[in-house]
Amino acid sequence: MTNLRDFTSLRVGGPAKNFVEAHNEEEIIAALNSAGDSPVLILGGGTNVLVSDAGFEGTVIHITNNSMVAEVDACSGATLTIGAGENWDDFVALTIARGFAGLETLSGIPGTIGAAPIQNIGAYGHEVSEFITRVRTYDRKAKVVKTFTNSECEFDYRSSIFKRNPGQFIILDVQFQIRIGNSSDPITYLELAKKLDIQMGDKAPVHAVRQAVLELRSSKGMLLDPNDSDSWSAGSFFTNPVVSQQAADALPDAAPKWPLIDGRVKISAAWLIENAGMHKGDEVGGARISTKHVLALTNAGDATATDLIELAKSAQAKVYEKFAIKLEPEVNLVGLSLL
Repeated sequence: MTNLRDFTSLRVGGPAKNFVEAHNEEEIIAALNSAGDSPVLILGGGTNVLVSDAGFEGTVIHITNNSMVAEVDACSGATLTIGAGENWDDFVALTIARGFAGLETLSGIPGTIGAAPIQNIGAYGHEVSEFITRVRTYDRKAKVVKTFTNSECEFDYRSSIFKRNPGQFIILDVQFQIRIGNSSDPITYLELAKKLDIQMGDKAPVHAVRQAVLELRSSKGMLLDPNDSDSWSAGSFFTNPVVSQQAADALPDAAPKWPLIDGRVKISAAWLIENAGMHKGDEVGGARISTKHVLALTNAGDATATDLIELAKSAQAKVYEKFAIKLEPEVNLVGLSLL
């Protein structure tokens, strides 16, 4: 049997009952149809998943299709259609190298193209949904290829119709619309503006923005390094909670808060964890909170999935006890629960 620890950034996870490599769209659909109604786990880069020590009693499909179709117009920019198995950061680097702008603040996010719309990945003031025009999927229920326009994807903060219907729509490729240019959009994230030594609202060369973002992510342990176990994580383990204005007002003034257009407020999960009594370097078994960032739960070298879940439960419980706010996992839990 194939051990899933070899295919995840956390380096934990038991065996897969069935494991299939799918290199193109035809192989993906064939594997899905062959699996029938049995459970299916889609793996791309394995960077946003925590798999049980018991493994997965179903079919794991490792998607590696990385096709690209490009249509470039001097006025309208570039329309790029990318296979679900393409590495996300390689794609971002390619767009910049070819003279396109827009994706630079999303540099360094681990994972694949296919995972990006599911989670509506985002960083430093931008989300991938800003650039997606359509998503092609295979609908396991209807057994047909189904295409979603941007609005039909129902994008929300770290969510989408694909995340809300797990296992139904398997992403085949994603189409992006990005502009031609060497300057970024106005920088609206204070930490990034300071790193670039510019004022909020100013623009910067896209190459400089990408480099600054990569350096910031590295300083937080959010860039995977095979030689540094402090980076063996699934990225941010929890999402930043979105609460009512009343709940936000009950928090200390020092808590970072970002008002949303619907009247709710986004709160920093990292601040909540640190101020609830958890610390960088805290350990449970072989699991450890990164020494660089409290949102990254890492495999210190010999962690089990159970260790990581217990560490996450501890952070979740302390935040709820102190602030009456429940942290929700950003990581996809397979055969595991925080309940």
